Amino acid sequence: MFIKSTFINLIVKMENPFEIILERLEKIEIAIQKLKLPTIKDDKEVLLSRIETATLLKFSLTTLWKHTKSGKLKSYGIGNRVFYKKDEVLKSLTRIN
Repeated sequence: MFIKSTFINLIVKMENPFEIILERLEKIEIAIQKLKLPTIKDDKEVLLSRIETATLLKFSLTTLWKHTKSGKLKSYGIGNRVFYKKDEVLKSLTRIN
């Protein structure tokens, strides 16, 4: 349907197809800019889910739970979901050598 209407517009208006394409690309770019969310650049504000944290630390979820229960990692909850602050997770790592 979309292609058919575009083709009809080309025939009726006899417009340059490249102008139509450029016009639509500009509209798409504007729509994408409106959809972009502000990025969080400060790691202090980044919350990681249990799976993201376990992946970051290369732990299983069981090992993550053990470190949380022992107090090595601090977790935060919203409803029934558990999150970890990225900066706290990275600070909990200790150098071995």
